[in-house]
Amino acid sequence: LKLQFLYLIGCPRTFFLHTMSVPSYKLWFNGEWAASKGGKQLDVLSPIDDAVVGRVENANEEDAAIVLKQADAAFKQWKKWTPRKRAEVLRKFCTEIQGKREELAKMITLEQGKLYKVALFEVDVCCSFIEYACDWARQIEGDIIPSDNDNEQIWIQKIPRGVVVAITAWNFPFALAGRKIGPALVAGNTIIVKPTSETPIATLLLGELAKKAGIPDGVLNVITGPGRTVGPALCKSPICKMVTMTGSTPAGQQIFKMCAENMAHVQLELGGKAPFIVFPDCDLDNAVASALHSRFDNCGQVCTCNERMYLHEDIYEPFMEKFMAKVKALKVGNPFDAASDMGPKINKSELKHMHELVAKSKEEGATVAFGGGVPKGDYFQKGNWFEPTILTDVTQDMTIVHEETFGPILPVLKFKEFDQVVEWANDCEYGLAAMVHTNDMNKIMRLNQELECGEIYVNRGHGELHQGFHNGYKLSGTGGEDGKYGFEQYLEKKTFYVRHQVA
Repeated sequence: LKLQFLYLIGCPRTFFLHTMSVPSYKLWFNGEWAASKGGKQLDVLSPIDDAVVGRVENANEEDAAIVLKQADAAFKQWKKWTPRKRAEVLRKFCTEIQGKREELAKMITLEQGKLYKVALFEVDVCCSFIEYACDWARQIEGDIIPSDNDNEQIWIQKIPRGVVVAITAWNFPFALAGRKIGPALVAGNTIIVKPTSETPIATLLLGELAKKAGIPDGVLNVITGPGRTVGPALCKSPICKMVTMTGSTPAGQQIFKMCAENMAHVQLELGGKAPFIVFPDCDLDNAVASALHSRFDNCGQVCTCNERMYLHEDIYEPFMEKFMAKVKALKVGNPFDAASDMGPKINKSELKHMHELVAKSKEEGATVAFGGGVPKGDYFQKGNWFEPTILTDVTQDMTIVHEETFGPILPVLKFKEFDQVVEWANDCEYGLAAMVHTNDMNKIMRLNQELECGEIYVNRGHGELHQGFHNGYKLSGTGGEDGKYGFEQYLEKKTFYVRHQVA
């Protein structure tokens, strides 16, 4: 990894990414690096300037079959470890991760394009997800229930499912790996992590850290390759007992169908189109600040982002005056520059989608109040750069109000009545999150009852906590993650009817 870090001590970007040899990374199978049986590799491109960050194995169906068998064999012993012992080794794993914090964050920035300061935070969040799961080691509780029969009790025990396949998204690849690894392993499962081809490298580096921490071979595995090939091979296998996936709704729907063949348990966190609703009785400055970061965090690539903003007509003008000033002050630029506020989009396809959404919005009658294209300057001629973009004169029937953006474009709409804005907020195929700003408790209680989404943030921006429950309605997913209810997804139940003799 040493060559990646020369960048931060003064090497120009183009020298760093174009003149140094490109590192290659193999699969992490059964506690060691392994080459793909197909013998092919994939280039990982930096969204910053399209340079090759590294090369990873292009795994195939044979590789998937091998790692499934290895994970299944490791499960036979790992499930016998006490939960406390499993948690102890996972805490050592977190210590190993933290020991490489800066190195891992640099790689996350190079392959994903997010701000380096955010990548550092992502490494911390990966660890805190795992550490939170470790806290549940002594709270895996079953039930003892009275029987209808004499001299009998009913015991319900919670047990690990088996081999878990974890498919992560490219927006927060490292944190999402921790979100799934922690509860899966503490619960006694083994895991195969499948990162996206855009951002696989930092996740691959978890393998050696896990081994160094004492996690047994085969318990934590990482496979890379195209989802269309590796995904079905993993999800359709009878060895796979659970799939936990974060990603797009179409991909999640395909996984749901694949898992039906063997009735594997499915946990899906998918798309979102969160409404951000501002009422006149709110703290306006707080609402403005929340709206800003909830749209432009991570270049708008967060499933709970402010995707459509509804402002009451009474505060529309003062809100927009404050909000637009902050948007115009955002600095788009080098993610390693501490002064930058926003980095690039992840890939060319996503960038093309941004241009198409702006063009479609203009065609349908919206006004581009700010942004709308690639930032000016030579620096932005390579990579996947797009400006913070605000659309006004937007109506509820426009494409931009219904299609997930997952980028730095924000449509702004006016509303007049409570019932009207609730109807508009619910007029969506997604139901992951909503943000509302009001100090009227009656409105808050009504919104809790009437908004059709799994998470509601009141008087603050997005950002779930470990002890909550990250759960989407409609096409935003099923199963949910985090907290008590998320941890229980990784456990199966076994019932014993125990009859005893009376002396």
